[in-house]
Amino acid sequence: MSQFTLPPLPFAYDALEPVISKQIMEIHHQKHHQTYITNLNAALTAQSGALQSQDVPQLISLQQKIKFNGGGHINHSLFWKNLTPASSPQAKLESAPGVKAAIERKWGSYEGFQKVFSATLLGIQGSGWGWLVANKPKGELEIVTTKDQDPVTGDTPLFGVDMWEHAYYLQYLNNKASYVDGIWKIINWSTAEDRYQNGIEGPAVLKL
Repeated sequence: MSQFTLPPLPFAYDALEPVISKQIMEIHHQKHHQTYITNLNAALTAQSGALQSQDVPQLISLQQKIKFNGGGHINHSLFWKNLTPASSPQAKLESAPGVKAAIERKWGSYEGFQKVFSATLLGIQGSGWGWLVANKPKGELEIVTTKDQDPVTGDTPLFGVDMWEHAYYLQYLNNKASYVDGIWKIINWSTAEDRYQNGIEGPAVLKL
């Protein structure tokens, strides 16, 4: 059976500095994301064997491993693409006119949205993710959280923020607020716009 592989980053490891350090990006991508992929491939291989042998208890026991590691692969693959260097044109909200208009309809202003999203991120207890999602097919936006490595299902994730400690602790220690403040400088709004338009007008298929 085919194996999942680690996708390359769309930028250099040091491209997000000073918001996210090169050291964090290297460990996060090469170690954490790679581990999710390695464990996902192992679980799927075991699942294939269990299917052939009709080992139903084994199939059931593998579901959590597939969910956790598959979710980790999905979430991180989306995460890398919804980040961009702060100096790039893609980091400007103006590169996402459809998302900008939808944000203003929902929260009144970008500043209002940013305040609510930041508070949601800082309110996550333990490990998890915060997401801006679009409901299909109307394109209404919502802020949602997912626990551990659970992926977004049903809606289109426009961008997500990893709130696991491995995403920020080496640089920010327990100062999560500074990490959240910085993340707004490196959101790839062009990617968010593409996901938004494909989610409500085109095929809602997100490329990992």
